[in-house]
Amino acid sequence: QLQASGGGLVQAGGSLRLSCTASGGTFSGYTLGWFRQATGKEREFVASIRRTSSNPFYAGSVKGRFTISRDNAKSTLYLQMNSLQPEDTAVYFCVASRSIILSNLDVPSSWDHWGQGTLVTVSS
Repeated sequence: QLQASGGGLVQAGGSLRLSCTASGGTFSGYTLGWFRQATGKEREFVASIRRTSSNPFYAGSVKGRFTISRDNAKSTLYLQMNSLQPEDTAVYFCVASRSIILSNLDVPSSWDHWGQGTLVTVSS
């Protein structure tokens, strides 16, 4: 089970850090990621991180501004978001999979587990 938190209202140019805590499984055995969904739009891949924190992968729209990380000892996934823009406004979901392949990281249906989402609102 995944539980996301840390969303809120921030002005453009500001920062937020999202967290996602996991329970009920071996956290270190999962590839983890973040998706987001803006009102009226499809879910969009944001970032992913492999089991050993190697090979973080980012969507082009957030690369250089967002950083994904994980603490396996705390069973927690993070997303540090800097230089936020109004177009980053969305509900952010954490995701997990034990066996996802690299070519499917940006495909929502490829992920086995989804958190409930946390709302990020960026005002201009």
